Amino acid sequence: MRFRWDWLRPVVPVPYVPTLGPVHPSVLTEDLFADTLIAAPNGRFLHYDKDIRWSEAKHESVLEQDIVHAPDGTLIPTITRRGAGAVKVHVYGSQASLAVELAQKLAAVHGANRARIVRFRGPEALHGVGTRVQLKDFRTSPCPAPHGEVLPYAQWPWNVRRTFAEFADTMAADGFSFLYGRMLAGEVGPVLVASRYGQVAGAIGPMEVRRDAVGSAQLMPQYFGVLPQYQGHGIGRDLWRAAMQWGHRNGAEYQLLQTEAGKASDRLCRSEGLQSLGFVYATDVIL
Repeated sequence: MRFRWDWLRPVVPVPYVPTLGPVHPSVLTEDLFADTLIAAPNGRFLHYDKDIRWSEAKHESVLEQDIVHAPDGTLIPTITRRGAGAVKVHVYGSQASLAVELAQKLAAVHGANRARIVRFRGPEALHGVGTRVQLKDFRTSPCPAPHGEVLPYAQWPWNVRRTFAEFADTMAADGFSFLYGRMLAGEVGPVLVASRYGQVAGAIGPMEVRRDAVGSAQLMPQYFGVLPQYQGHGIGRDLWRAAMQWGHRNGAEYQLLQTEAGKASDRLCRSEGLQSLGFVYATDVIL
């Protein structure tokens, strides 16, 4: 099928594309949505997909035959085939009730044990919920230096580096156990670390720059966390600023972030002057 951009563009309040996630506003085009359909049948990654760093095959794909595309709204369903499977229906426009029915039907057809509805609200929303999409533009906004010392993992003395395993275990829910495995295998870019009292107190990484769909240099998303006992002492801000300086020095033009509305990382990004691009929020569907 082909998307009609005159139908789709007016109902996309956030630059967010199914299977790809948030994109730079200047990249949001009909072609970007169309590319997800081209990639769907064979499980391959688009060359600019941020998830290409973590897997050899794309686990989520668009269910092209089940797309609902109309002048007043578009529903784009996807399926993740990892594990027991999950269906998501992305709602662009005013067809939420139809989206629930579609999600239930597709979960049954594909044997998925989970279904969700993904909705969007623009940056003008007074009470944002879910995940806020934020933009750091290195070409127009400053990158102040951190107050405390932040170094790449490899530059810390051994007595500090050896505590990263314990840090990763404590912060496993934030993805650091997975990241640490990739670090040991030498499969990722540098990870920036802050230390307190001879142990890893917080980390952000991996630091990598890749080209987006139109060739602009994007600082890729990172894992970011501070041990609970060190939160509220400025370590998160130091890590964040060090990461932004790294991106600026290494030629990145921008970074896109997703932060849980109202939480600590969201407040940090807002205080650092990032531009809010809107909100993405998902709700489970009863099967």
